[in-house]
Amino acid sequence: MSQLMTQPEKLRADAAECALIRDLATDRDKRELFARLAEHLSSLAAEVERAARDRHPSR
Repeated sequence: MSQLMTQPEKLRADAAECALIRDLATDRDKRELFARLAEHLSSLAAEVERAARDRHPSR
């Protein structure tokens, strides 16, 4: 269970890093790519959290 709980934290940290790169990128294509990556990683973190709650609803 602890690994399921650390995964969303890692995914959110990676999403924040992608957002930072997006904000610093000067190339439009790179900005768009890192924006999509940040959004996707955030969505994955939310899905992992939901799966953990569904698997262990009392926690």
